[in-house]
Amino acid sequence: MRALSVVIITYNEERNIERCLVSLKKVCDEIIVLDSFSTDQTEAICHSHHVKFVQHAFDGHIQQKNRALQLAETEWVLSLDADEALTEELSQSILKVKQHPTGEAYAFNRLTNYCGHWVKHCGWYPDTKTRLVKKERAHWTGVNPHDRLERMDQGKAELLKGDLLHYSYYTKEDHFKQIEYFGNIAAKELFDQGKNISWVLLYVKVVNQFIKSFWVKLGILDGRTGFLISLRSAYATYVKYCKLRTLNKQSR
Repeated sequence: MRALSVVIITYNEERNIERCLVSLKKVCDEIIVLDSFSTDQTEAICHSHHVKFVQHAFDGHIQQKNRALQLAETEWVLSLDADEALTEELSQSILKVKQHPTGEAYAFNRLTNYCGHWVKHCGWYPDTKTRLVKKERAHWTGVNPHDRLERMDQGKAELLKGDLLHYSYYTKEDHFKQIEYFGNIAAKELFDQGKNISWVLLYVKVVNQFIKSFWVKLGILDGRTGFLISLRSAYATYVKYCKLRTLNKQSR
């Protein structure tokens, strides 16, 4: 590939965006930030790193990321979140691909930091993500807020060496705030699809989520952090479906 653009969507990411931008400078020829009218220092930090800064009202994670993808001026695009950063090993892998691309899309493993702890289980690792694609041959899809980048021909992406570092939550308050935020989005998506759920099935899903995270996905090996993640993942399931029940009740 002759050149590589990086696209990032942001909203009030002053805590994360600089780390992300610094990690990208070795590998990219263009950085584009699509911002949803941040009210913190996100814009100032981006301008200090001389990125292309564009603003558009947020209308969904999938919609915004597809919009950002089309802003890139190069054939190949790397799509990241503001709370992610490349490791040195992953940077070197991407540079090799820039010199001699052999595939149509590339993926890499994502390693998440949760309140200061790197999480190796709970279904959180390797958490392989496709993020390096040809702009016109891929798009973001999924169900908000759980988006994924896919090739339009449904082909598989080649796996690169190195981890994508994900700085998810700094405090438990951050996590609970995100649970509420994502719960609202997910419940609305399910409601729009005509879905509902009984109390019995809701509690079955909550219990199953804890079992899956802590036992099946070996969250127990992450110790106290694994237990807390599993417990809060179960709570997130509870919140999402409670909100769905409320939306259905209000519609009646």
